[in-house]
Amino acid sequence: MAGRSSSVRSRCTKAREGALAIETVASDAHRAIEAIWRIESARLIAGLARLAGDIGTAEELAQDALVAALEQWPTSGVPERPGAWLMATAKHRATDLIRRRKTLGRKYEELGREVERDQGGTDQDTTTDEEFGDDLLGLIFMACHPVLSKDARVSLTLRVLGGLTTEEIARAFLVPVSSIAQRIVRAKRTLTETHVRFEVPRGRERVARLASVLEVIYLIFNEGYAATAGEDWVRPALCEEALRLGRILAELAPTEPEVHGLVALMEIHASRLDARVASSGEPVLLLDQDRGRWDRLLIRRGLAALDRAEKLGGAMGPYALQAAIAACHARAATAAQTDWPRIVALYDAVAELAPSPVVELNRAVAVGMAFGPAAGLELVDALVSLPSLKAYHLLPAARGDLLRKLGRFREARAEFERAASLTENARERELMQRRAAECAAERIAQDER
Repeated sequence: MAGRSSSVRSRCTKAREGALAIETVASDAHRAIEAIWRIESARLIAGLARLAGDIGTAEELAQDALVAALEQWPTSGVPERPGAWLMATAKHRATDLIRRRKTLGRKYEELGREVERDQGGTDQDTTTDEEFGDDLLGLIFMACHPVLSKDARVSLTLRVLGGLTTEEIARAFLVPVSSIAQRIVRAKRTLTETHVRFEVPRGRERVARLASVLEVIYLIFNEGYAATAGEDWVRPALCEEALRLGRILAELAPTEPEVHGLVALMEIHASRLDARVASSGEPVLLLDQDRGRWDRLLIRRGLAALDRAEKLGGAMGPYALQAAIAACHARAATAAQTDWPRIVALYDAVAELAPSPVVELNRAVAVGMAFGPAAGLELVDALVSLPSLKAYHLLPAARGDLLRKLGRFREARAEFERAASLTENARERELMQRRAAECAAERIAQDER
């Protein structure tokens, strides 16, 4: 009996070990699928969107292919060319749809004809990188179409190009999941109802549409670089996603100077991310940062992208000019060595090309650094009455900084307190409150003298 019992235990142990091994294999396969999906999903959706004519249908077909991979790859193994497998599977699903439903819209008919052509002899593995590049570029222009609101463009771009889930996008922007889901659904519906074509625009239309694409990518980056709300001042994952999209766009549109200008701007700003936050989580302002913590590789990449933009010729655009400003900081070994007069001149150029109150505020700060706080304050005071800056917390923050340098601590304290009341970011609020308290202490010390 003892031997039999031992044999049973042995078989049970082996069964458990076998089950554990199967679970491990399945878990490894799922991790591999997740990684592959993040890499391939944008190209897959882009190729399907070109065939189907709209993003919604393309995403549904891509999701069907993903489900098939989750079902089959844990047992059959990850194929040698997973992207090609996913595309072929998605097209087969489209064929099934066509066969099941005799009367389909134009988009499925076009997709069916394309599938039939592929089945007539074209192997997915032979698809060229150029075709994938055109597809991706077309998807970028479609997702960032100006017919959509900024919020919709950002959400849709992160969903179909970034491969982020609705939950991840919601967490990044501190917005309810339901709100993000509705934005994405409405965006797809709007693109369909307004008959936005899947295409890479040419000529003047391309230039106009490219501005929308760059704006979306920069909005994503800025939300990561200086979060508008929440407990964290920076969200590096969003910066990384924007950088990834920018680098892809730079490869797809190598002759567009402003694309390289934006990439340069993001690379150089991203180099400071580690230095922007203290170990306690508190924000560290530019002039107080330990420049030894700046990422030199990202700086080199940024300067190379800026050089590429400049070599393409023509007048520099707003992104390239802002990148040149960032380069002034990156090239300075210390804050004191910053070439502030050049930064003022560059802001003059930005203001001429893309005038805005925020640009004027940044220019005023640069003037204050280059020619003294009184000169900067005069320019900032001229902006106080602008309606567009009434709720902009960086206006009183900049004014407070200039007043503090002039020894007007009571007024500076009031400005920092106002800035604290306007910002929705908890870390930035704490920073403004701390600066207000420092001004109060400096005023007391001033009175005692």
